[in-house]
Amino acid sequence: MIEVRQISKSFLDKKILNDVNYTFEKGKTNLIIGASGTGKSVLLKVIVGLVKPEAGAVLYDNRNFTAGDSNLKTQIRREMGMLFQNSALFDSKNVEQNVMFPLELLSNQSKSDMLDRVNLCLQRVGLEGSNLKMPSELSGGMKKRVGIARAIVLNPQYLFFDEPNSGLDPQTSVKIDALIQEITHEYNTTSVVVTHDMNSVMEIGERIVFMYKGIKLWEGDNKSILTTEVKELQDFIFANHLLKHLRK
Repeated sequence: MIEVRQISKSFLDKKILNDVNYTFEKGKTNLIIGASGTGKSVLLKVIVGLVKPEAGAVLYDNRNFTAGDSNLKTQIRREMGMLFQNSALFDSKNVEQNVMFPLELLSNQSKSDMLDRVNLCLQRVGLEGSNLKMPSELSGGMKKRVGIARAIVLNPQYLFFDEPNSGLDPQTSVKIDALIQEITHEYNTTSVVVTHDMNSVMEIGERIVFMYKGIKLWEGDNKSILTTEVKELQDFIFANHLLKHLRK
């Protein structure tokens, strides 16, 4: 479980986050949605410690990450896994080396044990036997799968996905969404997904927070979103061309 309490953040004179409170539940896919510039990406950066809030705190299972000392922050960061928007693979490393990188950096395992873990994770994302492929040889969907394998290689308690379907075709996006939800349930992680893709919202939105102009304007799930009376959320849904889908 991750709690954000009274989080506020400004850049220059512009308030980006304004007194945001929310709880991201363990074992569920928690989605942060909203249009560009609404604060969802900044909120994610605050949660993972890339941006320091001016007020408020982020708690990981009741541990105050924001106010914690360096030892606590290091410990919590080791419990995180993250898939970046562009997958962020090392172009000079093959698939195996990319997935193994967190193990080499943060674990004391033998090379043999690390390789076993890498192979298990690649198998889990459907890429067994792809160890020696280079990123340039992979499709966009395969790169995302490698990124997910790397994100779970340390058995994280918390998983973060930044626009995981960016640049993917609809069919591949559905597969990535399904994989994210399967891994969330299988590993019982607290998973946080930043997305503007309403297809993802409808497929895997077990918990959803809608950001608007720096505030949490709505929260619910992929069932209650169908009947929302929040105009700003309705406008967001219309803008994503899903009115017909939502009324089916």
